[in-house]
Amino acid sequence: MYIERDISLKLKELERQYKVVSLTGPRQAGKTTLVKKVFPEKEYLSLENPDNLEFALTDPRGFLSQSNKDMIIDEAQKAPKLFSYIQGIVDNSSETGKFILTGSQNFLLLEKITQSLAGRTAILKLLPFNQNELGLNKRSVMLEKIIVSGMYPPVYDRQVNPSEWYSNYIMTYIERDVRSILNIGNLNTFQRFLKLTAGRSGQILNYSSLANDCGITHNTARSWLSILEASYIVTLMPPYYKNFNKRIVKAPKLYFLDSGLLCHLLNITNEDIYNTHPLKGAIFETYVYSELVKTIFNRGRIAELYYWRDKTGHEVDFIVPNKDGEISIEVKAGKTITSDYFKGINYWQSLTGRKNSFIIYAGNDEQKRSQCHILPWNNISKIPGN
Repeated sequence: MYIERDISLKLKELERQYKVVSLTGPRQAGKTTLVKKVFPEKEYLSLENPDNLEFALTDPRGFLSQSNKDMIIDEAQKAPKLFSYIQGIVDNSSETGKFILTGSQNFLLLEKITQSLAGRTAILKLLPFNQNELGLNKRSVMLEKIIVSGMYPPVYDRQVNPSEWYSNYIMTYIERDVRSILNIGNLNTFQRFLKLTAGRSGQILNYSSLANDCGITHNTARSWLSILEASYIVTLMPPYYKNFNKRIVKAPKLYFLDSGLLCHLLNITNEDIYNTHPLKGAIFETYVYSELVKTIFNRGRIAELYYWRDKTGHEVDFIVPNKDGEISIEVKAGKTITSDYFKGINYWQSLTGRKNSFIIYAGNDEQKRSQCHILPWNNISKIPGN
């Protein structure tokens, strides 16, 4: 069963405007299924196929001229020479939608685009399913089950066991992507690094602490973390530098981009373990963050999200700049609204005068209070401009 993706409309719009559209995102997020469904009239060629890859590497001109149709080239970054030839083709054509390029290694694909296709291509990012695509706001479903299962399409398309699927996903990712990018002698050390990184999701990043815990150098930790970022495993959220005359924390916060992968790395295999886990709050915050990012990406925008914390401990989980100032968002893993939920928002409003505030919590009721709008976990898309 095909599940309609929210990014489809933006993908079609950009295909009508640009000669090349590049779609990037993590492995198994559904890029191939999406582009084949949205553009069935285009010739589909995957460079995961060894024959196609050899053809593209040895005879890029012949590879690109083998069909008179517009092309979808999957994992295009595997054949770097193609990009120069694609540039020549699109520069001599007035037609839009000539090529759809996909790739799961973000920095490799973007490097080739920057070198050869700058100004000629639109770039979209596809992450796993979001709440809207799975219809979570329209049916009864347990938050805990969704968080532990994650949002990767195979978990829903194939009804596979999430724990088994994530285990295979990690091994495939490490064996294929990591080894192709870095010359890592001991993959066990990298896997330990991945697990230790999971324990820091939703927290301010300290490179030295992470490196020491893993037994690697500070520079190695930075390098390995950049690989996780390029593969859409994690992302770093910067602090909001507008300090309002207060000293603020300036280190980024780290987030995983899928709660299921995060739970697997933390050995959380069911809802009971999640509910009693000491990192439950950070995991729920990670889930909310990923949903915010997906909604922004699906609109073809850059994810401009920040956190704010001063040196005295006052904090707001997410700050979203907009034309009217900033939207402030607090995240609470509890299911019962209490007065403590409003402390961060109240302080932020008294400091800035900004009243556009939201609380996202693990309960099911929506409330509009004088100081903020309270949203249940499955209605994150109601945040305006998000």
